[in-house]
Amino acid sequence: MLELYHEWYTKRDYEQLDLFKTMADSFQVQSVLYPGSYVHISPSFFIPSACYVDKDQKANRFFKDIEGLTKEIQKRAAYQGPVCLKYYSQDYTKPIPEPEHSFDLLISQYAGFICQPCKRYLKHGGLLLVNNSHGDAGIAALDEEYQLCGAFNRRDGRYVYSERDLDSYFIPKKQNQDLRAHLLQTGKGVAYTKTAALYLFQLL
Repeated sequence: MLELYHEWYTKRDYEQLDLFKTMADSFQVQSVLYPGSYVHISPSFFIPSACYVDKDQKANRFFKDIEGLTKEIQKRAAYQGPVCLKYYSQDYTKPIPEPEHSFDLLISQYAGFICQPCKRYLKHGGLLLVNNSHGDAGIAALDEEYQLCGAFNRRDGRYVYSERDLDSYFIPKKQNQDLRAHLLQTGKGVAYTKTAALYLFQLL
């Protein structure tokens, strides 16, 4: 059942298990929303309640037997208690049938601009874990409702979290441009003087 997951994440050394373990252990994350997730179910091994959103057909087939998938996740779960697993086959920019302000964590990786349309589902004080492959971290940095609180870098195959020198991030190498408009128009991150693998923001 997990063949597609292993093909895309285990074999490519991109499960990010230590990353999500840190989120669960250090930030007491109990619920996560993962738009544009494809079949990246790694968060569910450490976070009891997870909601995945993707319209890809392979992802649809992967999540079709959600009861069987839940049992597979339970075998590797690092927490006690039941696994709560949800999947919506749709465009994440459209409303999903989940209460607003109900998730501890929102994940944005390689799936476009997520931090704005999905912000409504994040609790006040909740966390956004985001990379800048499509410029979404840059958009979050320009949003006054998000506050940068940390950064992850990958060293020797592991993610290392730091809260040091946060003011040194998101300083563009080119200053003479409308940064937000550029990010939205191009759909990719700009060059910054200092970067991280992923960034952690808190919704104020």
